[in-house]
Amino acid sequence: MSDFNLGRRRVMQVVGAGLLMPGLAPAVIASVKDRPQLTDGVQSGDLQGDRAMIWSRSDRPARMVVEWDTRSQFRHPRRVISALADARSDFTARVELTGLPADQAIFYRVYFKDAQTGVASEPWLGHLRSAPTARRNIRFVWSGDTVGQGFGINPDIGGMRIYESMRLRLPDFFIHSGDTIYADGPVPAQLTTEGGRVWRNLTTEAKSKVAQTLDDYRGNYRYNLMDENIRRFNAEVPQIWQWDDHEVVNNWSPGKQLDERYQEKDIHTLVGRARQAWLEYSPMRRQAADGGGRIYRKLSYGPMLDVFVLDMRSYRGANDDNLGAEKPFLGREQLKWLKRGLKASKAQWKVIAADMPIGLGVPDGEVSPGVPRWEAVANGDPGPAQGRELEVAELLGFLRAHQVRNFVFLTADVHYCAAHHYHPDRAAFQDFEPFWEFVAGPLNAGSFGPNPLDKTFGPEVVFQKAPPTQNASPFAGFQFFGEVNIEGQSGEMSVVLRDLNGVAVFEQKLQPT
Repeated sequence: MSDFNLGRRRVMQVVGAGLLMPGLAPAVIASVKDRPQLTDGVQSGDLQGDRAMIWSRSDRPARMVVEWDTRSQFRHPRRVISALADARSDFTARVELTGLPADQAIFYRVYFKDAQTGVASEPWLGHLRSAPTARRNIRFVWSGDTVGQGFGINPDIGGMRIYESMRLRLPDFFIHSGDTIYADGPVPAQLTTEGGRVWRNLTTEAKSKVAQTLDDYRGNYRYNLMDENIRRFNAEVPQIWQWDDHEVVNNWSPGKQLDERYQEKDIHTLVGRARQAWLEYSPMRRQAADGGGRIYRKLSYGPMLDVFVLDMRSYRGANDDNLGAEKPFLGREQLKWLKRGLKASKAQWKVIAADMPIGLGVPDGEVSPGVPRWEAVANGDPGPAQGRELEVAELLGFLRAHQVRNFVFLTADVHYCAAHHYHPDRAAFQDFEPFWEFVAGPLNAGSFGPNPLDKTFGPEVVFQKAPPTQNASPFAGFQFFGEVNIEGQSGEMSVVLRDLNGVAVFEQKLQPT
């Protein structure tokens, strides 16, 4: 085991014991109630070059102080202080660490200083490994769909244990592929599941109803952060967040008609509140574009890997029959950005983190009797590309024309795991090179599937694992995450799909071209 992994284990043992680290200046002596509290732990994210984001939340107006070092003893800490965290941001704070040495263990501790008294909280410890500048082995994990279909934090089984299974894989980072919360999914005290077995939840006021106000949406993130597995995972594994539909409401698009549970009937109002809460709670580097609300971005992780994080939700047109002329899905500006970035990338592998799959039909009711409405790219017609498929056809044709190689799509959304191989010999649209798409999830939600294949781009199911009944509870075990290993010397990529306990159910090795 590497020195870094030994170090991270030692630090987490200290965190679990609630001990102060050597070298930390003691806080002003005060009673617990007079000191700021870090009730939601810490997160790191968006590793990029010599930079990383650090996130936390206080229980009162305060400034976040982050000290970091390359040794867990903090003998030579560097310090960064946030802007004031107050009610305007739900007391969340983030800072960017800069000047990180490449490919090093970075240990950090976070505390808050009360804006009025200057009294400091107790520290919360975390760590990460900075991005490399030379070839080396890389491991990361991905999945999506947390606290869906009413399945929340179940203390009887130790909470959201799949996060602990991912942590034990010692990944360099984690891609959350969307549905980071289920704002439209209340969590009841209990649910009756397969065979009459009772699923019991921790509950909160925010999770007792659908989210409509800004604080409702914020409360959904606070609920997830109550889980000890998630807090431990967040302190140890840097994250890359993207969003999908349930951060707002199921299958939302500009044409979404809200049901009787909603007093607020304007979907654009709900999207604005939901986006603000997502930006407050994600460990993401804020971007100036789109009024500070842009989510799609590229993150370079050394010479071996570029990650292109998509937003398949914000720029789409209304869900409809998805036929005929081109219909916006990524949107023109994002599509141009993606094409330009993939063409310019010098990385060995290009991972396209997509919040929805390409070739699976995802229904969204009916436009009219007998005419299905579609939620994702596919439209159920195996013929030439139409509607939203035309954006994908344009992208794939561009990549072939410019000889862009070694790209892989990673996604979630459909609540089961699968490996899809796309090939022009099986496709109606044939102007592309063969590629792979891997699907993982859910993390802690009902399990569904499998979904029907749309043959426009020639997908073949190489592997899939889905429950025998729809909306199977996490008790049934159909919870999955994906793991990617890139071998530093050969460049080989290995994609592994793992279950709730971290057991591999499928592996595919890919050789770089």
